Amino acid sequence: MRPRDQSELAGTKLVATLGPASLREERLEALLDAGVDVCRLNFSHGTLEDHEQALGRVRAWSRRHDRPVAALGDLCGPKVRLNQVRGGSLALCAGQTVRFVRGAGDVEGERFTTNYERLIDEVDVGHRVYIDDGLVRLLVREREADALVCVCTVGGEISSHKGVNLPDTNLAVPALTDKDRRDLDWAIEQRLDYVALSFVRRPADLEELLAILRSRGSDIGVIVKIEKVEALEHMGRFVARAAGVMVARGDLGVEMDVWQVPLVQKSIVRRCRDAGKPVIVATQMLQSMVAAPTPTRAEVSDVANAILDGADAVMLSAETATGRYPLEAVDMMRRVARAAEAFAAQQRGLDPAPSVSVADPRVSAIAGSAVQAALHLNARAVAVWTATGEGARLIARHRLPMPVVALTHDERALARMQLLYGVIPILSAPQSNPAEMANVLDAKLKELGLARVGDLVVVVTSTRPHQPGATDTTLVHRVGEAE
Repeated sequence: MRPRDQSELAGTKLVATLGPASLREERLEALLDAGVDVCRLNFSHGTLEDHEQALGRVRAWSRRHDRPVAALGDLCGPKVRLNQVRGGSLALCAGQTVRFVRGAGDVEGERFTTNYERLIDEVDVGHRVYIDDGLVRLLVREREADALVCVCTVGGEISSHKGVNLPDTNLAVPALTDKDRRDLDWAIEQRLDYVALSFVRRPADLEELLAILRSRGSDIGVIVKIEKVEALEHMGRFVARAAGVMVARGDLGVEMDVWQVPLVQKSIVRRCRDAGKPVIVATQMLQSMVAAPTPTRAEVSDVANAILDGADAVMLSAETATGRYPLEAVDMMRRVARAAEAFAAQQRGLDPAPSVSVADPRVSAIAGSAVQAALHLNARAVAVWTATGEGARLIARHRLPMPVVALTHDERALARMQLLYGVIPILSAPQSNPAEMANVLDAKLKELGLARVGDLVVVVTSTRPHQPGATDTTLVHRVGEAE
């Protein structure tokens, strides 16, 4: 890993969506140099060939710089969209009547079609129909044999393939579409680190995806995206079963009253932190930077508050995928993260978060003891020798004021830990000799500029370093002293 000054490091991880604005090799490398931790491949846009080229460049950069970067594939999910709009776009006026009809024809005049043919069977009179994140709004006035008659309540311009949200309707769509299954096959073949499951409604949606991954022998972590109101009823199950959660505020803000979204975000982040599961806050975080070199004050406050709430990661979407200023957006996100974390460190008390239920409670107990020791000793860093990343995950949830260095021999665990707050993953062979373990750790800490001779470091390790899940030891180590 190339040396970086400790002042450059932000505990909050940064997820950047790749797209036309960031796929050029020199631009992509500049984003990674600026500190992107996780690259999101959005399967709603681009081809698998595009994504494979981007993934190859990310992994080549990672090898050259000896710095892990996680790859997150975002499945489209059962998103209802308009079909092609003839002429590219059309304008609707309040009071205008339109008809949703069956078929795959173009949207034209007052005749609307979508990619979901059963929409006219499942949407009832009186239900709302929102287009393009609610910028255009319709109300269903009448049902005909093969059409829904709607009146426009909020007018505007619509264009091809814009999303359609139905906040009053529970559609009978499958959790995984045929396209999702093809994209998932590719994700498994390419050994992505995470896949995000879109428009989750019930635990069975998640279990279906987990069963497919098990049947394929894949260990890809599943990130559940919360963007449907129905999903909020099952948060306990989602947090327990998924590898992590994404608060996808774009569709969520259309599916529910927008003023409720900040409170739902805080609730989800708290639940994830209490469970020790990584949580990403996403959508429109620095939206104005799609077209402007600086964000609004409100956007900066939004990012800072997500970090102060306890998010592990914040995500850039269109800002880095299609925006004019992707590098500036990454730099701004990093600056806001460092400032918010510095403020949080001043307010932090010594009481760690409550313990969590894990497969082996000994690991949770060891992690808790390491946190207490690090806080009371004002240690320079916490170092975790881990085969799976579990120990690092349980320590990361405490949001320590010092870095958490996670040493692992497993490249999959290495990349996945890039989603954990404050964790610096390092690839290192397991050590069974305590003196050699201390020497390796000291060399890594000094190389990164994270510790000097004489500094105290709290170490979490195992007396059986080659065995996953065998973490059983916390010790205090002074850099430069043989064990």
